[in-house]
Amino acid sequence: MLVTFRTSKLRKQYEQSKEAEKAYGREVARRYIERINIIKQAHNIDELCALPRPLPGLRCHALKGDRKGQWAINLTGFHRLIFTLEGDQLQVARIEEVSKHYDD
Repeated sequence: MLVTFRTSKLRKQYEQSKEAEKAYGREVARRYIERINIIKQAHNIDELCALPRPLPGLRCHALKGDRKGQWAINLTGFHRLIFTLEGDQLQVARIEEVSKHYDD
């Protein structure tokens, strides 16, 4: 899949791990970069999220409610990577944000 970013800040955090570490901490930053690399290697959303064998640990799933049309991949227990799919055949993943899922 082709990967694009909603903001230049998100792109910079992917390209420069120190920027991601500054924003999210070491573990989340490492997984942010790792997960984007996994998305890039996938041919389509089914490789990331479809049963019977989605990639382990990703917990990839479509979101509901206000976030309908967006997808999430697990980074850590509390953090997730939110992305949308674009293109004629949904072959472009647009990174939207890193969100703290259970934020108080």
